[in-house]
Amino acid sequence: MKFVDWYLKIAAVSATIGASMEFFMIKTGFYDKVTVLESEKRAWESSDEAQTAREALNPWRKREAETKNS
Repeated sequence: MKFVDWYLKIAAVSATIGASMEFFMIKTGFYDKVTVLESEKRAWESSDEAQTAREALNPWRKREAETKNS
């Protein structure tokens, strides 16, 4: 346990940096922006247009699923 003080200093510096990053993200409204973007992404992914695009990109998806099930 020769380097305990060194490890404690590293832990304190790391915690300070992490806290300052969180504080910055809260102050700039980062989480609000991410929440809006994620909800828009989920809404688009559940739309018919997105389903059509997924099927167009992988037309063998249904065949692969059928072979895995059987």
